[in-house]
Amino acid sequence: MSEKFKVLYYVNQFFGQVGGEDKAGMPPEYRPQKVGPAMGFEGALRGEGEVVGTIICGDNYFNEHQKESLDFIKKTVKEASPDVVVAGPAFNAGRYGMACGELAKAMAEELALPVVTGMYAENPGVDVCKNKAIVVGTSDSAAGMRKALPAMAAITVKLAKGIELGAPEKEGYIARGMRKTLFEEKRGSLRAVSMLLARLKGEEFETELPMPVFDQVEPAPAIRDLSKATVALCTSGGIVPQGNPDGIQSASAQKWGKYDVSGLDGLPAPGFYSTHGGYDTAYANENPNRVAPLDLLKEFAKEGVIGKVFDWFFTTTGTGTSVSNAQKFGKEIGAILKEAGVDGVILTST
Repeated sequence: MSEKFKVLYYVNQFFGQVGGEDKAGMPPEYRPQKVGPAMGFEGALRGEGEVVGTIICGDNYFNEHQKESLDFIKKTVKEASPDVVVAGPAFNAGRYGMACGELAKAMAEELALPVVTGMYAENPGVDVCKNKAIVVGTSDSAAGMRKALPAMAAITVKLAKGIELGAPEKEGYIARGMRKTLFEEKRGSLRAVSMLLARLKGEEFETELPMPVFDQVEPAPAIRDLSKATVALCTSGGIVPQGNPDGIQSASAQKWGKYDVSGLDGLPAPGFYSTHGGYDTAYANENPNRVAPLDLLKEFAKEGVIGKVFDWFFTTTGTGTSVSNAQKFGKEIGAILKEAGVDGVILTST
């Protein structure tokens, strides 16, 4: 390794200063300069390393042409011969996070290179690569860039120098799900009793085995009379009108769609199809009602089993979609349904 270690940096089209959604379909390209956050990142290295170039790729292109994108990136990495690859930070941007995650995984598995990226804990890209690369925890938006870059740089310096990283909570990266043997002054039983006593006294303590936190959602009251109820149809199975007019992403959805089905007795093919990237859509495309059963709901309405089917159908894709986006979609769609007086919702997946 030279006096300064070398970093190759990856960004999407937005942070690569190429453009926004209008440039999300751009294929990867290499620039032998520091672009966007790569400039601030190199400054945070404090002279110990240098960014030798930047790879820029559109979010849509990477996720829709993953093999081609990774082939280009691997070829560029081999030519540039960096000591560390850095991607992002992607914050809570799902498509960007998935690109950073897949890139990090490929660099670590196929090229045996240390990789550092940065993401919000709920970004779907975290689970793709956290056991292969170092994912620095960031805020959910680019407002946290000034904190993210120094944290990523500090870890990059250690990796480049072969310095072993400390615990996730100390270094600032997301836990990788790995267990490590440590020596403690007190045996486990004494530590457990100490924690119990601290809890009983209302004192602060830190558990050695943090448990996951799950949402507790109170179920809504049952519909008293289905024969008078208005029922809406929603799906996370990616069923969209032909041409996908709203550009709903095939994975890591950033949006949802709302379509008028008041004049339909079902979802016809090829008028509707699935844009979902997480399952084999052949049968859904053959008959979209297999995923979003509008035909059955319309039959129930004609038979008087339910009062009527709501005029609008709601759809998005669930694969890789972050929890925060899913919650956001639910609140937005729910507000529309509530205001319209809808009594119940059939929500289907894949």
